[in-house]
Order: sequence, then C-alpha cells, then structure tokens
Amino acid sequence: MGIDKSLKRGSRLARSRNVLTRDERIQKLKEDDRWTDATSPLGLPKVRVQKAVLGKKKKEKKEEAAETTKGGKKK
Repeated sequence: MGIDKSLKRGSRLARSRNVLTRDERIQKLKEDDRWTDATSPLGLPKVRVQKAVLGKKKKEKKEEAAETTKGGKKK
C-alpha cells in the first residue's frame, strides 16, 4: 500500500542527502579518478557529500554598494 499523493512533499529530494547510492558513489569515484574497471563494486571507499551553502546574497549587495560609491561620487 502506497502513500496518498496529498501526503507527499513536493520538495522532498531538493535538499542534499547524506547517503549516496552505489551508482552515485561509483560516478563520484570516476570523477575523482579513484575508480578502475577492475575494482569490485562491493566495499567501496567513503565518498564525501558536498552540501550547498546558502546565505551569500547580503554580502554581494554590500560589495555592489561599495563599488558604486567608490566609482561615482556625486558632489
């Protein structure tokens, strides 16, 4: 028996996950050049999961304001 559609959350997989599937771990190892075809898919090494960092918008606004005041001072 499944869960009703009204009870499912829309953004359930939008956040980063702590655990990767075996296929995702192998892809990550291939990107890092740590995987060879002779390697067994069992007993894979740990792969770090990068989390997205939010909250940088306020600093960018301050930098833009500083640039406009430096370049175009009105008298």
